[in-house]
Amino acid sequence: MMRWLQTFAAPSVLAGTVEAPAAAPAPADSGAAPPPDSSPTPHRYRAIFISDTHLGTRGCKSLYLLDFLRHSESEYLYLVGDIIDGWALKKNFYWPQPHNDVVQKVLRKARKGTRVVYVPGNHDEAGRQFAGLNFGDIEIREDAVHRLIDGRRLWVVHGDFADGVMLHARWLAYVGDTLYEAILWLNHHYNRLRVRLGFGYWSLSQYLKHSVKNAVSFITGFELLLMREARRRGYDGVVCGHIHKAEIREIDGMLYCNDGDWVESLTALVETCEGELKIVTWKSIQAPGKFVARWDVDPEEGADEPTREVAA
Repeated sequence: MMRWLQTFAAPSVLAGTVEAPAAAPAPADSGAAPPPDSSPTPHRYRAIFISDTHLGTRGCKSLYLLDFLRHSESEYLYLVGDIIDGWALKKNFYWPQPHNDVVQKVLRKARKGTRVVYVPGNHDEAGRQFAGLNFGDIEIREDAVHRLIDGRRLWVVHGDFADGVMLHARWLAYVGDTLYEAILWLNHHYNRLRVRLGFGYWSLSQYLKHSVKNAVSFITGFELLLMREARRRGYDGVVCGHIHKAEIREIDGMLYCNDGDWVESLTALVETCEGELKIVTWKSIQAPGKFVARWDVDPEEGADEPTREVAA
C-alpha cells in the first residue's frame, strides 16, 4: 500500500481548446518520441489540473506528460486522482524510467514554489488515508477548492464517488479495468499499423465510449450527479477526472470541467493568468531526449551530481 506513495516521498526511490504545435503524429507506443518540433515557447498559467495519468501502466503516455510539464509553469498544480495506478501495480509491477521522471518533475515544481495539491482517485485510493497530510511539498487532500480570478469557487475532486459501478459493484469495476487494458493493447497495435500507413493517432477506446449508447448515458449521469453535489455544497462548479473525457461546459448555471487523461486524450485543464479556462491537448513532443535532474539537484546551481538523459 505504501509503495506508490513512497515514490513521492523518498528521494532515493525517485532519482476553449489549445493544442501543442503540430508535429509528427503521436506514435502508438507510449515510449517512442516523435521528431522534435521547432523551438517551443514556454507556457505560463495560473493553475494546471491533470488527472488519470495512470503511471505504472503501459498505457500511460509518460513522455508526452513529461514534455507538457517541462513546457508549462503555474502557481497551482492540482493532481486530480489516478496519478499512480495502484490497481495495476498490484497485479504487475511496471515502472519505467520516464514514469520516474514525471514524478521527479512534479517534485521539482513543488520545490521551486508551485503549490501542488494531490487529490487521490480510485486507482490510487491508498493515498486517501493520508488526506490532510503533506509529504514534502505535496499536499494530499480528499478534495480541494480552487478560487478563480473572478471569485468563483470550483470543487476539485476525482469524481469516482459519482460512478455507480464503483459504489455498488466494485468487482465489476475491476473487470471493466481489465477489459479496458485489453482495448488499449488492441489500440496500441492498431495505431502502429496506422502510423506505418501514414495515418495519425486514433483512440479506439475513446470512440467506443463516445459511441455506445450506455456509455454516453453513464457519462451524462456522472456529470449531472457531480454538479448536483457541487451545488449542494455551495460551489460554483466542479473540476474532476475519472471518465477520461476532457470538457468545459455550463450545466444549469454551474461550471463543469473535466481535465481528461494521459492515456487516451493527452489533455489538461488550465486557468490562464487572465482567468480563462482552457483544455490543452498535447499530442506532440517538443523536446525529446532532454536531461531530467533529480528533484533535489540543481545543475544550474553547481550541484555535483550529474543529470541523466531520458531514453526516447
